[in-house]
Amino acid sequence: MKRILLLATGGTIASKESGEGLSPAITSEEILGYVPSLGELCQIDAIQLMNLDSTNVGPGHWLEMAGAIRRYYREYDGFVFTHGTDTMAYTAAALSYLIQDSPKPIVITGSQKSICLDDTDARRTLYNSVLYAVDRDSHDVSLVFDGRVILGTRARKERSKSYNAFSSVDYPEAAVIRDRKLIRYLAPRAYPYGAEPVFYDKLEDRVLLLTLIPGMGAEALRLLRDSYQAVILQSFGVGGLPGGGNGPLAQAIEEWLGEGKTIVMMTQVPYEGSDMSVYQVGQQVKEKFQLIEAYNMTLEAAAAKLMWVLGQTGDPREIQELFYRPVQNDVIR
Repeated sequence: MKRILLLATGGTIASKESGEGLSPAITSEEILGYVPSLGELCQIDAIQLMNLDSTNVGPGHWLEMAGAIRRYYREYDGFVFTHGTDTMAYTAAALSYLIQDSPKPIVITGSQKSICLDDTDARRTLYNSVLYAVDRDSHDVSLVFDGRVILGTRARKERSKSYNAFSSVDYPEAAVIRDRKLIRYLAPRAYPYGAEPVFYDKLEDRVLLLTLIPGMGAEALRLLRDSYQAVILQSFGVGGLPGGGNGPLAQAIEEWLGEGKTIVMMTQVPYEGSDMSVYQVGQQVKEKFQLIEAYNMTLEAAAAKLMWVLGQTGDPREIQELFYRPVQNDVIR
């Protein structure tokens, strides 16, 4: 029987009413107690890594989570994190970059209602997550929610209240779980016997997201330059910059790049990604500045990957090479 480690981090799944709204209060051992049937699947242990509303989870916590997997990696056959849904996709993406090429599965899951409620989705989702983790063909980082298995770099929360909260963006779901049966859509990756994951322990968290709206000037981009090492600019459609290569925003970009900082362009459109070569307002800018383009990456993956890349190097050429290097099918150019 396989050994699985549950790592509890808080979130709705562990929440109780506090008198000031829901807050995490249920422990990892109590979570296991709500789903006794997990003992039929595996030998499962639990640790309380943290107990946070996921709104408060950030890069430092991602490093702590990755460090815990590294610490327990040889002792267990798979790992399941319980986590709040609000930033779960960011955490799944971050762990995909911090723990690469893992023959053992690392699953992120949670729920839309607390596990202590009668009408919760938590017990079913946790069972499905462990069911996926014990399967011999499960590897790497995945998000399991509402019967869907999504690559850690392709998940996005698209509904704030519904049980089917997460979608796989611009990439097929890896599998589904129906009536406690795992049905794979993607062929599992084959790892040779004895393969070891690659762990990373550095992130650069001075990354800014700036979403453009019509008529927006360059003042904010200039004012924030001293506080951040990189910015993700979310523009319109397939990708363009108001004013093209000679407008105020282009001038602000030139100032950022002149200080050795990084610019990533991506679209605000949820699906199908960007292609800055299509229109003059995009092509001019990309050719003039040799900007990094996120193409069809999710925002969550682009932000987490940029933090990871900048944690490894400050060289502009190496930054671009690392950003475009695929990790778990995160980018298709």
